Amino acid sequence: MLSNIRVVLINTFHPGNIGAAARAMKNMGLTNLYLVEPREFPSDEADARAAGAKDLLENATLVNSLEEAIADCQLVIGTSARTKRTFDLPLLNARKGAERIVAESKQGKVALVFGRETMGLHNDELQQCNLHIYIPANPDYPVLNVSQAIQLLCYEVYVAAEEKTYTDIEEEYPRQKEMGLFYNHLEKVLRTTEFIIPQHEGKVLDKLRRFFNRSRPERTELNMLRGILTSIEETVEKLKK
Repeated sequence: MLSNIRVVLINTFHPGNIGAAARAMKNMGLTNLYLVEPREFPSDEADARAAGAKDLLENATLVNSLEEAIADCQLVIGTSARTKRTFDLPLLNARKGAERIVAESKQGKVALVFGRETMGLHNDELQQCNLHIYIPANPDYPVLNVSQAIQLLCYEVYVAAEEKTYTDIEEEYPRQKEMGLFYNHLEKVLRTTEFIIPQHEGKVLDKLRRFFNRSRPERTELNMLRGILTSIEETVEKLKK
């Protein structure tokens, strides 16, 4: 199960944090590290901080976008010290979130996403997540160093896997790439039917994305939704003739 869990770091400023993250992961049996546009990598500082986990750095996957890092994942969890955002997601604490991660990793790939040291994840990045996880801490100063946060969450994942504190998930969920194709299809149909018009787009697409990411349709349900969209397209084409 742990082999299906990946840690994704976005635009990490300090290479030492990448090395510390690798060490924290290896301590807890996690091996899949994805780096989205790190400021400096490879790095001697990262190697030094990784200590005995340099193999994780050598095998780390470098990508250009969060979309690329999570394309084959069925569950994406964003991390943040802030519990209120413009687009709220279902919120779990570290322990409950770890149980969900382990449960779904039995079925497919799961991504745990960490943002920049100074500002965390942007709202548009959180919109690509299904859940939001936080580490309970002193409300007067809840901000942790990113490598500390990784250590704590990886520990919770390890404990959930070892002690089997999770509940099995029976549903089969689509991968993020499939959801992306659905969003493109949905936008196309909404524009074709003029539900969305260029002069007054508002935040309809953002809100619909949040709705579907939050509700997480199963794979069979997503196929039904795609079929409905195709049926609408075919009906519109007939009416044009």
